Amino acid sequence: MAGSTTAERGERQQESSGPPPARRSRRRRLRAAVALAVVLVLLGAGSTWLLYGSSWLRVRHVSVSGTRMLTPADVREVASVPVGAPLVSVDTGTVEARLRHKLPRIDTVSVTRSWPHGIDLKVTERTPVLIVRKAGNFVEVDHQGVRFATVSQAPKGVPVLELTASGSGRAAASFRRFGADRLVREAVGVAGALPAPVAGATRTVQVRSYDDISVELGDGRTVRWGSGENGRAKARALTALMKAAPGARHFDVSVPTAPASSGS
Repeated sequence: MAGSTTAERGERQQESSGPPPARRSRRRRLRAAVALAVVLVLLGAGSTWLLYGSSWLRVRHVSVSGTRMLTPADVREVASVPVGAPLVSVDTGTVEARLRHKLPRIDTVSVTRSWPHGIDLKVTERTPVLIVRKAGNFVEVDHQGVRFATVSQAPKGVPVLELTASGSGRAAASFRRFGADRLVREAVGVAGALPAPVAGATRTVQVRSYDDISVELGDGRTVRWGSGENGRAKARALTALMKAAPGARHFDVSVPTAPASSGS
């Protein structure tokens, strides 16, 4: 049998010494994976430097909106946003909690990043629906019954809340059972349920017990409301009663199915 040629022996030697196709494919994938990992590391390092190390994305201004009684300067001071710090490092949740804790006049606040250089503070202040006299000042109470601020002058058009439990009897027992905070919330609920014309003329909301709440209007007329329950029915009954007896001075809607009026 004739021997193989020199060219054939060279081809067989090259095939036997070179890597098989599967091994070459694995090496190519490994090289690609290593290259991709290097690129990702470089991108991550660049992004981290851009967010934390560069001077580009840093806090330069803090904007405040929504204030009424508070001033933007008040809000900025309490917020204590670190101007000059990387924008991404500002803990917006901590800033929000600090504002709500130190400025109880704030009902809600939104703290957001405004890229590339700002922090926006959007504030909603509490609105007083009742006030309580205290040592010559006035404590403002919002629609949730939260006593949030003390002011030296009564806000215009806000009724005064009077808690008038005596030292003994049913009223005192009611105060002990429900507590002042619960009774304040009941008074707030009554104030919110009053018909608009009555609410606008209300001067005082008086709480003697949980089910003995009355309202005094600016012209001296009074409304016995009872408890804070069935507010809508009582409002409808009061509106109808005032139309039917326009000269009356006293109205009782504590039982809305049997309203009554008296005086002239």
